[in-house]
Amino acid sequence: MTDRRLWSYKEIAAHIRVQPDTVRSYRKHGLLPPPDRVESGKSYWYADTVRAWVAARPGNRTRRAD
Repeated sequence: MTDRRLWSYKEIAAHIRVQPDTVRSYRKHGLLPPPDRVESGKSYWYADTVRAWVAARPGNRTRRAD
């Protein structure tokens, strides 16, 4: 089953337990995948995209996959 909900910086930050500015910094430094969709200048990622990115991040052993 695919999760096509769109997440903003805020939802990504909540998922990985950091501040939204940290997620913005990840994107600025090329550590976040490209957005799946951009609407009115705002970037959004599918929940599945974020979960795959989290699973592939170094040190993800301590993170739970909600």
